[in-house]
Amino acid sequence: MQKYNILILGASYGSLLASKIMFGGHTVKLVCLPEEANLINAEGFRVRMPVRGQREPVEIDSRSLPGRVTASSAADVNPREYDLIGLAMQEPQYGSAGVRELLQAIAASGLPCMSIMNMPPLAYMRRIPTLDATTLKPAYTAPEVWERFDTNAITLCSPDPQAIRPPGEKPNVLQVTLPTNFKVARFGQERGNEIVRTLEQQIDAARWKSSDRDLELPVKLRFHDSVFVPLAKWAMLMAGNYRCITEDGMRTAQEAVHSDLAASQSIYDFVVEVCVQIGASRDDLVPFEKYAAAAKDLSRPASAARALNNGALNIERADKLVQLVARQRDMKHPLLDQIVALVDHRLDVNRKAKSA
Repeated sequence: MQKYNILILGASYGSLLASKIMFGGHTVKLVCLPEEANLINAEGFRVRMPVRGQREPVEIDSRSLPGRVTASSAADVNPREYDLIGLAMQEPQYGSAGVRELLQAIAASGLPCMSIMNMPPLAYMRRIPTLDATTLKPAYTAPEVWERFDTNAITLCSPDPQAIRPPGEKPNVLQVTLPTNFKVARFGQERGNEIVRTLEQQIDAARWKSSDRDLELPVKLRFHDSVFVPLAKWAMLMAGNYRCITEDGMRTAQEAVHSDLAASQSIYDFVVEVCVQIGASRDDLVPFEKYAAAAKDLSRPASAARALNNGALNIERADKLVQLVARQRDMKHPLLDQIVALVDHRLDVNRKAKSA
């Protein structure tokens, strides 16, 4: 079977996807900060994940996988050397120096590009014919970086698996806290679809050799024809992730969802209805009950809340994106408006503190 060269921008969350891809013997390049790149090139990376029937998490050492991984900064990459591009950075990072230029080179290459961001690239939103993507620009830190992408060459993979960098560990260690599946929508061109289907099959067949048996690992790649399937994450983000943000701090996702389950279901159901109004089938989406059950295990604040607490000047604004999409259908929800206003306020406080 053909071996692919795959480029992934973002070494933290990107190493989870890389670990799955490398079971198929493919070569992966991770784009990251120089100190991270040096560590990965010297030691590879580790991904720890819970496996059913195992008391302790299984640790995947990239050096033991059939594929090969290297890492470098954005300036040292020629995207035309690759077959598939993965986008695993936070949305604000794509406007930063070095990454911006690499993203423009990726757009010019016409190569299939698969995002695993919570924030769908603006070019992906242009694939939804019922939306006017130009009105969505205010939700993006640097909307102009997505203008040159061929919409047929970009797709979205829902980043449903949750993972963290464990405190006190080296930055080449990732711990999976919620081992769900990546759900990827089809490309508008067959070249990308063929690659993703191949990866899906190989990840399904992969087994990790433990001391006494071969283990089937969680976190699969699931290919879907509908462009709306990855947008199922929106309702989860609004009911949980962004409600981890409080006026003066943060709370866990479990608390955000279960401290007021009626409010959580209200905003969740509203976002589901927004997706239906722009063309999604209800079968594309995830019932609230299933999400609420999974949220019981989400014992950490979401990354957006942690970033704000650490003084971030920009975060992914999926909250504002959903609000703008809803407005195109004359839909609104008071809790969503409160979330957007709170995030605006917290960012304003951080920016004023930075400039003081």
